[in-house]
Amino acid sequence: MLVVEELHTHYGSSHVLRGVSFTLDAGTALGLLGRNGMGKTTLIRSIMGYVPATQGRIAWQGQAVAGWPPERMARLGIGYVPEGRGIFPNLSVRENLVMSARPGPDGARDWTFERVLDTFPRLAERLGHGGQQLSGGEQQMLAIGRALMTNPRLLILDEATEGLAPLIVAEIWRVVGAIRATGMATLVVDRNYRAVLAHADRALVLEKGQVVMAGAAEALDAAELGQRLGV
Repeated sequence: MLVVEELHTHYGSSHVLRGVSFTLDAGTALGLLGRNGMGKTTLIRSIMGYVPATQGRIAWQGQAVAGWPPERMARLGIGYVPEGRGIFPNLSVRENLVMSARPGPDGARDWTFERVLDTFPRLAERLGHGGQQLSGGEQQMLAIGRALMTNPRLLILDEATEGLAPLIVAEIWRVVGAIRATGMATLVVDRNYRAVLAHADRALVLEKGQVVMAGAAEALDAAELGQRLGV
């Protein structure tokens, strides 16, 4: 579904990504791990078109898409939940969800307004609340729900549990597992590598913009992984 080959990205004179390559098959889950500042978010933003790659190839379902703008990438069927959530604080929960509703690229409408509320019952209780009135955990649920309303084929989650209370973190991981069980492909970035590996088929680790470990999630060496992540 998604192929990234020898991707390089710069921020000015800073060479952030240095030849990153990986593939993500339809219906599979990929975990992206690494310490802070190692290029994880830059990789996602390069794929989504927020940051132009300076070299390399990005292909979606066999079509070269490097350099495409974010809105065009979204129309291909990629849902993105950014670090920091990015909800509209001046819109209600209902408005945040309804404004993003559309069929997937194949016309599918599997994720309806009702299904999102069934997945996040807490949002159903706060439909009239403004985005700024929600707790951090509720905002994260809304951000995920809004992405699901676009009926994506791939959902990218960047630090979905950062700064949240343990009970909310557990709820977010429950939802990630439920989404994965539907057959939707996922790409998950999170600092809790054990949770990431538990919800991924494959994982890769970035260090200084390069892939230093990659493989089946259950086959990665836990001791080496912990050492590289500093945990």
